[in-house]
Amino acid sequence: MEHELTSRVTLFVLQLAVVLIAAKLAGEVAARAGQPAVVGEMLAGVAIGPHAVGALAWPGLGPLFPPVEGPLPVSFELYALSQVAAVILLFVAGLETDLGLFLRSLGPATLVGLGGVVLPFVAGAGAAVVAGAAPSFMHPTALFLGAVLTATSVGITARVLAEVDAMNRPEAVVVLAAAVVDDVLAIMALALAVGAAKTGSVSASHMAVVGIKAFAVWAALTALLVVGARRIESALNAFRGAGARVPLGLAVCFLAAFVAEAFGLAMIIGAYSAGLGLSARQLGRRLHHDLEAVGHFVVPVFFVVIGMLVDLRSVATSLGFGIAMTALAIITKLVGGGAPAMAAGFNLLGASRIGVGMLPRGEVALIIASVGLAAGAIEPAIFGVAVLVTLVTTLLAPIALVPLFRRPASGQKRPD
Repeated sequence: MEHELTSRVTLFVLQLAVVLIAAKLAGEVAARAGQPAVVGEMLAGVAIGPHAVGALAWPGLGPLFPPVEGPLPVSFELYALSQVAAVILLFVAGLETDLGLFLRSLGPATLVGLGGVVLPFVAGAGAAVVAGAAPSFMHPTALFLGAVLTATSVGITARVLAEVDAMNRPEAVVVLAAAVVDDVLAIMALALAVGAAKTGSVSASHMAVVGIKAFAVWAALTALLVVGARRIESALNAFRGAGARVPLGLAVCFLAAFVAEAFGLAMIIGAYSAGLGLSARQLGRRLHHDLEAVGHFVVPVFFVVIGMLVDLRSVATSLGFGIAMTALAIITKLVGGGAPAMAAGFNLLGASRIGVGMLPRGEVALIIASVGLAAGAIEPAIFGVAVLVTLVTTLLAPIALVPLFRRPASGQKRPD
């Protein structure tokens, strides 16, 4: 038992070394090519992952990243560290956000979040019926495909926004706030699909309860953190020991992430709320500076692991339908997020920034598709469709987002 545990830890340490080296090398190549580092990190994950080079056996070692049975092909240790990295990434994003601007952006963000979920869900489920992949709109396969298209991996967008120093641009704040609405509605879409897969029917009242509870929990958690920020700052400043601020600040972040997950929201939403609550305090500015080095270490792990989840072989089984669904995924997010943004006071440039910011599906879509595969609601070929949608949208978003935000023009019809 002890030898097995030691071997597992030793392999994880080696895996972590390879992940960090691959991330930094690929990120450097991407940066020199004029692309965001995150693109190189995700492609590095595809290359070294359990579906590619990572599955090759090495003398005396075996596969470096052996495939793991279950919905996700990577080890628990590596996936857990990647999720911690995502939590820290969104905590820092919250620390960078202007709280006043965030509160003023809640109205437009709600419209963007609704449009960015409802349109892709309806289009995805409808396309499954039209293509013959599902017999009806309420069939589990159709519902899971719709849920896959609703997903938004805001961690990817947050990383790009940080790289181009655009976290406090109005469009960026709307995207991050819309991620809350997106997350709640994605939970409802997934609950709808899982309920249909298990029982063949779903309850509208149950869906309403899920949505109301999720919104109430997020609002209460965020309000508690904003109101209690002064007390949190005083408590942390009371420690005189060297290096207390970063671990205790992260403890607040992790507690908020736990509370969010415990009540059905994603951990990253709780982490963002924690950062947002502290953003107006001097403690928040100090934490943002202190966590820069921590982010350089852990955040690339998140994006490499996203790449590792992609199995390119599964894409070939239904390439035609996958291309059509990918095009639909891009169009519905651009229109679903961009059109409400224009109605809320943004011009075409601002709406484009918001629509592209909501585009990446990332690990969220793969997890939804994995749940459907494990439940028997979707076939492996349909899972391949989800993989293609994830891969294209996740790589396309950073490439398109950087030039949009580097343009100096305002994205608002009436700039402040």
